[in-house]
Amino acid sequence: MKRFAWIIGLIFCTICTIQAKDRVIERPPFLAWSSNSIEIDKIVMSDTVTTVYIKAFYRPKYWIKIATGSFLKDNNGMLYPIRKGVGITLDKEFWMPESGEAEFQLLFPPIPENVTSLDFSEGDFDGAYKIWGIQLDKDTFYKQKLPKEAVVHKINKKAILPTPKLVYGTATLKGKMLDYQKEMIQQMKMHIESPALNVHNEQNIIKIKEDGTFQAEVKVASVTSVALELPFGWIECLIAPNEETSLIINTKELCRRQAHLQKKDKTYGEPVYFNGYLASLQQELASVDIDIVLKRVYYMDMYNDIAGKSADEYKAYVLERLPSIRKEIAQSPYSNACKELLNIQVDLAATGKIAMTERELKSAYITVNKLNKEQTDDYFYNTRIDIPTGYYDILKEFTSINTLKALYGKYYASTIYLISFLPNSLDVLKETLGTGQGPLFDNIKFNKLYQSIKDFTPLTTEQNAELKTFSSPAYAEMLTQTNKEIIKKIELNKRKTGFTVNETGQVSNEDLFPSIISKFRGHTLLVDFWATWCGPCRTANKAITPMKEELKDKDIIYLYITGETSPKGTWENMITDIHGEHFRVTNEQWSFLMSSFNIRGVPTYFVVDPEGNITFKQTGFPGVDTMKKELMKALNK
Repeated sequence: MKRFAWIIGLIFCTICTIQAKDRVIERPPFLAWSSNSIEIDKIVMSDTVTTVYIKAFYRPKYWIKIATGSFLKDNNGMLYPIRKGVGITLDKEFWMPESGEAEFQLLFPPIPENVTSLDFSEGDFDGAYKIWGIQLDKDTFYKQKLPKEAVVHKINKKAILPTPKLVYGTATLKGKMLDYQKEMIQQMKMHIESPALNVHNEQNIIKIKEDGTFQAEVKVASVTSVALELPFGWIECLIAPNEETSLIINTKELCRRQAHLQKKDKTYGEPVYFNGYLASLQQELASVDIDIVLKRVYYMDMYNDIAGKSADEYKAYVLERLPSIRKEIAQSPYSNACKELLNIQVDLAATGKIAMTERELKSAYITVNKLNKEQTDDYFYNTRIDIPTGYYDILKEFTSINTLKALYGKYYASTIYLISFLPNSLDVLKETLGTGQGPLFDNIKFNKLYQSIKDFTPLTTEQNAELKTFSSPAYAEMLTQTNKEIIKKIELNKRKTGFTVNETGQVSNEDLFPSIISKFRGHTLLVDFWATWCGPCRTANKAITPMKEELKDKDIIYLYITGETSPKGTWENMITDIHGEHFRVTNEQWSFLMSSFNIRGVPTYFVVDPEGNITFKQTGFPGVDTMKKELMKALNK
């Protein structure tokens, strides 16, 4: 009996010893992630298994998925493939509960004791979830120091917002990402938000060097707001002609502030440090915690609120929070310059919302009542929203939108665009603002001419004469230079090859699509319904280009279809860089194709196999990996 008790005791001690060896890291800090949909609650490391405890935060009744190809990679480069999920089945949709929160575990092979950090990745496919630099040594991580350039500038509370200069010159944006790993991201998009700089929301790609530094130079006519799109967040800043804006991006703090589990943990400093152009003001703007959004951001919430309302009721709904926002800004500890800019941004947001009255009310009614395409067209074009006399007089309260200081506002480009939805917009603005002159009118005129040029329509003699009417030569100089560049590009396009313009011929609407693809029967087709004015279409076309080169030896034909909303001159010049077979159909034919195939928007993609069967259909770019997979599936059928 004593011997039996001794054995039991030995087993118990052995179990305790094994358990004692388990290494537990609670809510480990990390360097960066590609999405905040899942977070690591803790990691338990034993001699036999590494268990990663996951908490998911995602929209209720939507699904997430963990791929079977998921793995951990340690700081020595060793890979640890996933073994299984507990509470989740790999490669299967995991539906989120009503709470929008869920828990599960992921099991991996054991990790050696000398490992100090891990990367988690679902693989190298588009949309793969990744977390970089998961720290197993929290104490050392917290002791890391920021570079000396990462300084928070002293704020002058009495400083006033300077009036920006109008001059055509080069703005320089440079910076560095701390703790950078090339696997994180090798380039980022720079969204140019101001029409005084470029067409609304135009994108530029910035390459990131191996040391995490980056630099971009852009021709500008004045100060403008710029947004850098990163997998772990957006960085907003201001650039200006002949000025340098410098950023230090602290990814771990940027991600920590987005996290649910670590939001209240010790900070790692500021998400971004600014140097150069208006550094102290930019630093202050980045720290603003006043919510100046007038109404709900998620469109369905707003649509449910406003569907069926009158114009006056809509205006009251939009402006309801205005007094409290103004009061909060006035009582805030920010500098006078920052407060002035925040009030300007409120003016811009309110102007844009009021300008969109009719469109928003119609869109809300259509969406909430789930009208079909025929009902939508009938309601949208034949229903009149009653706009009372004097409805737009409220714009008199937002006079800052017609000042040069408005160019600082991150909503400026959006406001210029939204104003175009006002019936008789220029007349309304002249009446309400009491003038037809000023920076706002200059920029509306500039934006119209600039977009026309970018649509491959060079300036006419009359438009060239109109350049003299701008209040500053900076606008005329930029338009003249852009016009010269587009004329040169048009001439170069005439010599390009690799694309073919096709005619649809005299066919009925019912026979249109079969007729288009019949010429290419026996080949696998990627059919792209697109438009020249569609930003996502153009972005996707660029993303697909390397795939085309990779699959150039495969029997695949790329077929592009657009309608008359794509201006002929613009289309003819754009397709020179989009190799493939091109069709431009009439408005009637386009409407028929949209209706018969239930296409809700562009871009929409079909994959057609050699027998003419549509094997894949999706609206919105699905990513290069998915596209390649579907093409190869049809090709090998």
